[in-house]
Amino acid sequence: MSSVDTPQTGPVPSLRGRIGTAVGRFTMYRLILLVLAALAAYSLLLDVLGWLTFGIPEMLAHLALCLGMTWATNRALAALFRVNPHTESSLITGLLLYFLFWPSLQPMDLAGVALACVLASASKYALAWRGRHIFNPAAAGAFATGLTGLNVATWWAATPAMLWLLVPGVLLVLNRTRKLLMAAVFTIVATAIINVELLRSGMTVGMGLWQALAQRPVLFFVGFMLTEPLTLPPRRRQQLVLAGVVGVLFALPWNLGPVANSPEAALLAGNLLAFLSGQRGAVKLRFAGSRPLTPTTAEFSFEPARPVRFLPGQYMELDLPHARPDGKGRRRVFSLTGSPGGRLVSFGVRTAGPASAAKEALLALRPGDPVTATAVGGDFVLPRDPRRPVLLIAAGIGITPFVSHLSSGALRERDAILLLLARSADEVPYTDELRSSGLPVMVMLADGSRPPSGLASASPGARGEPGPPGRLDGKALAALVPDIARREVYVSGSPASVASLRRAARHAGARRVRTDSFAGY
Repeated sequence: MSSVDTPQTGPVPSLRGRIGTAVGRFTMYRLILLVLAALAAYSLLLDVLGWLTFGIPEMLAHLALCLGMTWATNRALAALFRVNPHTESSLITGLLLYFLFWPSLQPMDLAGVALACVLASASKYALAWRGRHIFNPAAAGAFATGLTGLNVATWWAATPAMLWLLVPGVLLVLNRTRKLLMAAVFTIVATAIINVELLRSGMTVGMGLWQALAQRPVLFFVGFMLTEPLTLPPRRRQQLVLAGVVGVLFALPWNLGPVANSPEAALLAGNLLAFLSGQRGAVKLRFAGSRPLTPTTAEFSFEPARPVRFLPGQYMELDLPHARPDGKGRRRVFSLTGSPGGRLVSFGVRTAGPASAAKEALLALRPGDPVTATAVGGDFVLPRDPRRPVLLIAAGIGITPFVSHLSSGALRERDAILLLLARSADEVPYTDELRSSGLPVMVMLADGSRPPSGLASASPGARGEPGPPGRLDGKALAALVPDIARREVYVSGSPASVASLRRAARHAGARRVRTDSFAGY
């Protein structure tokens, strides 16, 4: 995934595409922080209106304690371990603990909450492997505090009055993190088990569903805890299995010595399973250099301290520390463009201004400068069966995940067609790789000009001559790829581009469309 400039060669962006572009302006961390902050403010409003009965002094003190302790502890531990503190992460942890523990002014309760905050922050450093925490920090802090007897997590966010803002907030986060399917699996499994237990006690199905979703922390748990990307396995099928397993542990009553079932215990068990299922831990990179791709894009290459396991089409998340983090935080996700067996890892990036603080940090790198990769994952990979034909559609620098397929040789013996949309001929990236790929490559340019030599034009016109610029709709796509119905279609680009191109592919007759959208940085 990398920064994309959307060429005007597709259908008019849909409302879904516009929403995706707007939400994509925030990183996952910043969006979760904003949603949790809104929920915290909403909870205070509910208390004022009498829908919650904690008391404003208790809630304000509880909120200040959670945010203050996690922030201060995180800063102290970062200084101790000589790393840059991640303020957004600490505030998210504090807000999660605010909703997990009952607001109270009792000294013992306050001491328990303070301990949970300290333990949550400490878990990011003490319970970590190669720079990556293994367990969800808020769950780890709550679980350990419960063992001490000082306080016990009640997950009071599972209150019917909170649903009015909780449901849209959770949906917004799940859509941004692309975990709607995983969330659905967990929710179905957990609510089904809970409902069976409640039916046995005499409740109706409707009453059981209401209690499961409105009075138990199913929605809060899946929206803000279970689907945290840093503690998930790298592949979607692994994530779906994990969702089912955690759903069972979440809903079924069980005891293991002094440990009884609780949401935090179920999540920690799931975190451990996720850790064991794939490559975990940060990877130290050193900047090796860059090369221009077009006047507005470049490829950046890094040498990893240890081999990086990935599949063509997957992405890597980089931590780009800079002094002025914007609305998207410090971490950025980029599609890997190199071969899995290569010595370097590379990313294609749009470099044109206006430059954000993160982009300035990337552009300011000098050979040898260190950068940390915090995650590898993604499911934008080709079908396992090489006999299944594919159509690859890229908008601008959205070509990057397909370049990894080309450089790895994964497309050499596959029936594949690549369609690239760009603004003009000089904005076509990776031209050498496209020419040498051996694939049928078609280029549609917004200005109606000829594509670079060696690449076929997809613009309308007689005898291959470029025609007037136009938008790619279903009819035009069906004319370009008459057998699209038998192909698996892969679409990559900005949220607006992906939404419109996916719609065009469906109208052209495509039966299965996989997408990889990213909003830049």
